[in-house]
Amino acid sequence: MGATAPRPVELILARSLMSGLGTPAMLVDVAGTLVFFNDAAAAMLGVRFEEAGPMSAEDSCTLFDAVDDDDRSVPVGELPLLVALNQERPVHRRLWIRSASGGLQCIEVSAFPIDGSEGVRGAMALFWECSSPR
Repeated sequence: MGATAPRPVELILARSLMSGLGTPAMLVDVAGTLVFFNDAAAAMLGVRFEEAGPMSAEDSCTLFDAVDDDDRSVPVGELPLLVALNQERPVHRRLWIRSASGGLQCIEVSAFPIDGSEGVRGAMALFWECSSPR
């Protein structure tokens, strides 16, 4: 078996920052793999990162189902983290997510690419509960 490539320093630093935040946050690598979410996010999602582990965008969509205001599933490529990553721009969106326990919650998400000396290295999203759900 080959060794895995080390994580870019930008992702290591982003994870370190996120770990200390009281604001829910998620981190994806350049391939779109969910590589971390903090304890504040875990409280909203109903599962800790240590339990869930890294997962593909498709798997995270299955675990944390995202829908729009009309209860339509949000395609993987339209999720803020992946828009920020793939289009290399900040994005903000309101979504409804289903936690691991099945509860539906309205969130506002702001995501942005993490750009390093070697180009985009991943993306980070901060999110919070909507102040007025509908």
